[in-house]
Amino acid sequence: MDEEVLTTWLEIDLGAIQHNYRLLQAISQRPVMAVIKANAYGHGIGGVVPALTQIGATWCGVARIEEALEVRRFSREIQVLVLGYTHPFWVEEALAQDISLTVFDPQTAEAYANQARGLGRELRVHAKVDTGMGRLGVLPEGAVDFIRWLMALPGLKVEGLYTHFARADESDPAPTLKQIRHFDGILETLTALKLRPRWVHASNSAAIFNFPQARYDLVRAGIALYGLHPSPETPLPSSFRPAMALKARLVSVKVLPPESGVGYGHRYVTRDHERIGVVAAGYADGIRRVLGNEVLVHGQKAPVLGTPCMDQIMIQLDGVMGAAPGDEVVIFGRQGEGFISVEEVAERWGTINYEVVTNMMARLPRIYIDPKDDEENG
Repeated sequence: MDEEVLTTWLEIDLGAIQHNYRLLQAISQRPVMAVIKANAYGHGIGGVVPALTQIGATWCGVARIEEALEVRRFSREIQVLVLGYTHPFWVEEALAQDISLTVFDPQTAEAYANQARGLGRELRVHAKVDTGMGRLGVLPEGAVDFIRWLMALPGLKVEGLYTHFARADESDPAPTLKQIRHFDGILETLTALKLRPRWVHASNSAAIFNFPQARYDLVRAGIALYGLHPSPETPLPSSFRPAMALKARLVSVKVLPPESGVGYGHRYVTRDHERIGVVAAGYADGIRRVLGNEVLVHGQKAPVLGTPCMDQIMIQLDGVMGAAPGDEVVIFGRQGEGFISVEEVAERWGTINYEVVTNMMARLPRIYIDPKDDEENG
């Protein structure tokens, strides 16, 4: 779709995602599982999966079986692991679509095995250990017995074992080192018993950088894949590139007289004659209803006035010469010499960058920058 006819859209740089993936491979020296849950962190499974398979990505991780089936619409080759819970109803479809599931308790594992045996098949699974997240997974003291039991359970093929770090993005390494010790103890015993699965993985984006000893056979990269910082304490190297920009059109410019209210509740009132622009983006597109937002127009920052509406925001244009209806407005991303990062927006909204990008609404068209175009433009 030609973005010239759009009023609000997301621009996704697929070349940046490929670039970041290669950096993560080089840093970890391991296969990288691209975590593409939540519609590829808002970037769009339909654009991201083909871009990753184009450069040879072999694994992806999702949260739900529905996301795994969406991946299969775009790639038959990439290995897919569902990291969250899957109802046993979906075992037949998982087998048909060559999707691996997570097991974290005997009841779910047995239900999966029964379904698979009934179909005369083996379901590939990864066992999850809760080493300190307090979420899904068997506790460390029961992990070896659980794996031993799983390995002997007809209908299942245990191809992986993993855990998840709760605090790998923080400055204090102690909690993560404790989790690693728990996990390493399990692996040592399993190795001695010749029960170590083929794919052992633990590192999320932050751990890839902060805990090289936890890279094991595979690393799982989510937020870093999209060029976003795992946390303020774990910023990405400057070589990573953010992939998403939120853009809209300036659709109206007019001068309002002094003491004119702007927007619902008149939370902004003009002090003098002021040039007010209307931008076709609002909270139904993912913009938060907070005061103090800014956007870029002609590469310059312009303040958002008052409370964002559902489909529109109003901006102050007295400091931006020549702004006119039809101009591109950037809510976050780069425009000329100007740049508003997702992290800057997240701080203003009182949240984290993960939530900003995953809350980009489905009604926003995703416009993909082809990697070849990206290379040509340097």
